[in-house]
Amino acid sequence: MKRQSLPILIAAALLAALTACNHNDAPPQTATPQQQVVETAAVHRSQVASQLVLPARIMANPTDMVHIYPLISGRVLSLKILPGQEVHKGQAIGTLQSSDAAQARSDFEKAKIEAARADLQLDRAKELLQHEVMAQKDYDDLKALDDSDHSELERARQSLHLLGFSENDTSDIVPITAPISGVVLDVDTGPGELQRSLDNANAIATIADINDIWVVGDLYPRDQSSIRTGQPVDITVNGYPGLTLHGTISNISDAVDPVSLTLKVRVVLQNPGHRLKPQMYANMTVTSQKRDVIVVPATAVIQNGHDTFVYVQTAPASGSTAAKYVRRAVTLGESHPDNDDITQGLNDGDIVVTRGAELLRAQEEQ
Repeated sequence: MKRQSLPILIAAALLAALTACNHNDAPPQTATPQQQVVETAAVHRSQVASQLVLPARIMANPTDMVHIYPLISGRVLSLKILPGQEVHKGQAIGTLQSSDAAQARSDFEKAKIEAARADLQLDRAKELLQHEVMAQKDYDDLKALDDSDHSELERARQSLHLLGFSENDTSDIVPITAPISGVVLDVDTGPGELQRSLDNANAIATIADINDIWVVGDLYPRDQSSIRTGQPVDITVNGYPGLTLHGTISNISDAVDPVSLTLKVRVVLQNPGHRLKPQMYANMTVTSQKRDVIVVPATAVIQNGHDTFVYVQTAPASGSTAAKYVRRAVTLGESHPDNDDITQGLNDGDIVVTRGAELLRAQEEQ
């Protein structure tokens, strides 16, 4: 009896051990792949100010910029300016040697002689008229001739002064002077080059007053309803990282530029120390009125051709039941680096898929 009961007891113990293992070591329930990669977040309505960023360029006011052309043909003898140099109005910036200067001086001398002779004739005519030896008509003719000769003398004098000569000067060297105070932007000639006054393909130099500077932005016609004259703007300049300048829109052009197909938006800024240089690149940020939108992470928005949509959770996960999601078409507002504005299609408090939307889309297409 003892030998038979021992195997029975061993078998019963093994059976009990196996039953306990099967009961205690059941594998734990794992999350589905969908539950592992899909992340959601509740979205809410908020007031967001829309911003429009316009590429811009800094330039001098055209009415404060002068291209210097020679008033007379000749050869450049010297040039005393360099780009970036500041000059003052009337400052001598170079010299020009011209044979036409001799012609201008000759015209002036001839005009002086003719005017002096006409004066003598008129003086004699007065005496003859007083003694009734000359008729009044003949005297009037001489008086008109005298007036004409003096008018020609004045014309020759003004031409001489316009060229920079004095009436007693005998040189054929014409001074080149700065017509305004400002900064030299360009120098397009050099000593020895021949300049023709009637064929001014290239200016001698360009000078601009940049105490006030223009910032001109490119606005596409589709965005013109977003801005208006007098609206405040923020300006950042590529050459000065971290610097933000503030101004207001002074003008919006009424004609589209035929090259860029944009409207020109102008902001005038004071330029102390001439920090802002013509032809610098900048960005013009225009902030419009706040709008009521729902902001979602950029990863939540999927665009397929002309369709824009997000996935909204309709039921949360429960036990072994996976969460349920539905595709919902939305209207996209402004896009930002990290988030997008949704103007239509979502309600306040909706739970939106922020990560894994592409996985849900792939499961739908299978």
